[in-house]
Amino acid sequence: MKTIEPVKVWYNGQEVDANILNSTSNDNLIDSAQFNYQLCIQSLPPATPYNTTVLASGVLTMTGDAYQNWTTNDYAYDWVASQLNLTITGEYIPPVPPNPTE
Repeated sequence: MKTIEPVKVWYNGQEVDANILNSTSNDNLIDSAQFNYQLCIQSLPPATPYNTTVLASGVLTMTGDAYQNWTTNDYAYDWVASQLNLTITGEYIPPVPPNPTE
């Protein structure tokens, strides 16, 4: 998961600032890969470290030179971000749940 510069997303009748990009891939190991992406926000309060709310999602297909040059996860995230006109700002670091009081 990556943090991104906030982008407005229509969600449940209002504009919400998505600031997290998540992506997974399905690779045919020949000439293309599909990337499922999600634009998210941190859910409040976080019940688990990766408890996010998905505001928007979709699928992108990587082919051609982009597919041939894909060797790292960061390359894939950069490609997804460029296709969606997003700016990655860093790694997503989930919040640490507070220590329970005794």
